Amino acid sequence: MSAVRRRPPATKKPAQNEINKKAILWVAGAFAAVVIVMSVLIIVNG
Repeated sequence: MSAVRRRPPATKKPAQNEINKKAILWVAGAFAAVVIVMSVLIIVNG
């Protein structure tokens, strides 16, 4: 008697990876914006 083969459940990892990539992009963009704003303020005030 052969074991019944079941399909693996549909993984949600690609969606999770998409969310993580978007979060990383948002954090990196916010950090870059803060650095740019701070450097502009230093240049203007310096």
